Amino acid sequence: MKTALFPSRVVPADVTDPSPALGYAERNAAYWRRNLAICVLGSFTTLVSLSMLLPFLPLYVARLGMTTQAQVVQWSGIAFGATFLGTAVTAPIWGRLADRYGRKPMLVRAAIGMAVVMSLIGVARSVTDLVLLRLLAGLVGGYASASIVMIGTQAPRERAGWALGVLSTGALAGNLIGPLIGGFLPGLVGIRGTFFVGGAMIAAAAVATIAFVREDFDRSIDAKPRLAQASGGSPAASPLVIGALLATAMMVLLANMSIEPIITVYIGQLGVRHDHLARAAGIVMACSAFGSMLTAPRLGALADRIGAWKVIIGCLAATGLVMVPQALVTQWWQLAVLRGVMGMSLAGLLPAIAKLVRHAVTEHNSGKTLGYLQSAQFTGQVLGPLLGAQVGAHAGLREVFFVTAALLLAAAAANGWVHARYIEACPSRA
Repeated sequence: MKTALFPSRVVPADVTDPSPALGYAERNAAYWRRNLAICVLGSFTTLVSLSMLLPFLPLYVARLGMTTQAQVVQWSGIAFGATFLGTAVTAPIWGRLADRYGRKPMLVRAAIGMAVVMSLIGVARSVTDLVLLRLLAGLVGGYASASIVMIGTQAPRERAGWALGVLSTGALAGNLIGPLIGGFLPGLVGIRGTFFVGGAMIAAAAVATIAFVREDFDRSIDAKPRLAQASGGSPAASPLVIGALLATAMMVLLANMSIEPIITVYIGQLGVRHDHLARAAGIVMACSAFGSMLTAPRLGALADRIGAWKVIIGCLAATGLVMVPQALVTQWWQLAVLRGVMGMSLAGLLPAIAKLVRHAVTEHNSGKTLGYLQSAQFTGQVLGPLLGAQVGAHAGLREVFFVTAALLLAAAAANGWVHARYIEACPSRA
């Protein structure tokens, strides 16, 4: 029920509202399953559109005036990373606005903004235009990030891990299928036409979001602090806990992306013929996403049953251990299998982290904090390739796997320590 336009009493700004009115999650309990379905579809569509340019990005950069191989490689990397940088910068801002004005407006804003920018990329006149438009796509977009904010705040506590795991599956599927579509679509509609197709796909997601996503958002209730008992939430966690979770989220993407700059060269060292390198590298890259798709909902549900902290620590340790044999393979297919296993263990991390972050903060700050979580993930997506390239260039390709494994195992130990202190400080949160 909405509050009156002119309330009969005025509560000072520094006094927490003791009203027993239903919290945001309780009022939206009837909508979260349908919203989850639309968000999965929208996340899949937008990430297909963003990732399908990977196979032909160097060709487009060359068409925009870059002539030497060094220029093409350099500007392709800049254009690819620009979107992640833009999203990392603005995700907390959009999360804060979601806390103030509702989650659905952020979904609609992201879909419309990305549809327009994606279409504009198709008429870029120079490589500078391409980079700026890719950056703008990150600044104004972020449909998948907005979806995590909506589902993370609407899903019941006991189903949050499963719901976020399902949502993660849609995003992973988009990242997996996008490059496959990008491999043949330019042959049908041309490189520039591919961007118009991508814009149309995102526009369809925007229409579905406007038509079918439902939200009961009352700014007079949801945009201000409320007692934990009134909202059904938990008292805010310590900055140590939030910081550890954000750092872990960054580490997940860093670990997954650290191999990207070296994978083709590494496979070449395993004896793969030059004319088969691109295909083998594509299969190896896809195996990680495919493995994650298989286990993300299951590990999310496991986090609901046994606790998210246990899933995070276990998955970090398992991923770190699986990294080690990747440095010792002698055949490319062995690497593909191990990357698939690694993807299966990585899949449990982001849903479990998002679940903990959501329930570690007060309800009126959930969107902002989940926005910081998205920012941390995209930061890892930027730092991962940089780490892999530097270690590979100065220490060796196999050492990339050892360094990443050490970082993951250190993260597992750090999370175990934080979890122990967290339980000691507040046993009810175990």
